[in-house]
Amino acid sequence: MKIHPRPAHAATAVGSPPAEATAGTLGRSATDVARSGVNVLVTGAAGGVGKRVVERILADPGVDGVVALDVSPAPPGTNWPSSVDFHQASVANAAIEELLIGVDVIVHLAFATDTERRDRASAKTNVAGTRRLLGAAASVGVDHVVLMSSAIVYGAWPNNPVPLTEDAAIRPNPDFTYALQQAQREQLAVDWGSAAPGRTVAVLRPCLGLGSDRSPWLARSLAAAAGARLAEDDPPQQYLHLDDLAAAVDLARRERLDGTYNVAPDGWIPGETVRALAIARPRLRLPGRVAHFVAGARWRFQRGPIPPGMLPYTTCPWVVSNDRMRAVGWHPTHTNEQAYVNGTEAKWWTLLTPSRKQELALGAAGSVLIGLGGTIAVIVRRALRSR
Repeated sequence: MKIHPRPAHAATAVGSPPAEATAGTLGRSATDVARSGVNVLVTGAAGGVGKRVVERILADPGVDGVVALDVSPAPPGTNWPSSVDFHQASVANAAIEELLIGVDVIVHLAFATDTERRDRASAKTNVAGTRRLLGAAASVGVDHVVLMSSAIVYGAWPNNPVPLTEDAAIRPNPDFTYALQQAQREQLAVDWGSAAPGRTVAVLRPCLGLGSDRSPWLARSLAAAAGARLAEDDPPQQYLHLDDLAAAVDLARRERLDGTYNVAPDGWIPGETVRALAIARPRLRLPGRVAHFVAGARWRFQRGPIPPGMLPYTTCPWVVSNDRMRAVGWHPTHTNEQAYVNGTEAKWWTLLTPSRKQELALGAAGSVLIGLGGTIAVIVRRALRSR
């Protein structure tokens, strides 16, 4: 199938952000599609992983075109060819069925992580958006989906085996919305795959993915919290380079993998090694309940990089085995240490998303006002007493 350029009034230039209200013009009619090779839809295409995946797909001679979708504009300097049909829109409201005309494979990378305090909004994008995408895929005949989930769905628990394999039970920590939504998306994808013969679904569960550019929010936050020493024991940790993650995603697409696959470097690194890499200052080890309280207070008062729901992932093991992924021909080209150093060169406050930075700024301003109000109240009370 060859994706031909659409008429000028409907075309979207790479990096040019259209209004989402024009979603009705994003589709393609069947007459715009001619049979030839494979066409792929990639969601989350403007992210650090997505950009790498699109570039790998374009290098495949068996691919005719890519429909790229993201809520953000394409990264500066992106020079995709005309075979990439880019749309700045959300899975939750784009004209998905029209975009899927002529598409054979869906690579679903999009996941909203900038809404950790707005669960309803993130659920609409992540869970309802995935349901909508899979429903549209069924209606137009797409038969292969690659879903990028996360190893976080295993949960971080003191009794986790080291490492976790794909046969381990899914036990996302109940206070962490990100993990719960990833588990829900996985179930939607598995149900879609089993609903009709001939469908295949590859669910990828990567550990924390890091890169020098546009690392996912979750990975940046947890990596920035490394070395906090808030637990009685320091768990082993894993860090995956985004180049290796993109290679795994593309392999799952090319080989039409079916099933669940962990994606991680070989082995893991001890907590003390992470602290050494982070040049972290030694801190007092705290019992679990106290650590949870301290993490919550630091997050609330703008003194820490992670919300309390993520705390178990810094205090309990959740490293995974990559044996199944290696068995199908994938192999990592970066070590845990290389990925960590490559993706954590800045302080945690420089790694926050724009909206989180705004929240911190507003919180700081509020703290100043509260402090000023308290000072004024004290002055007034003293003045009244002196009368």
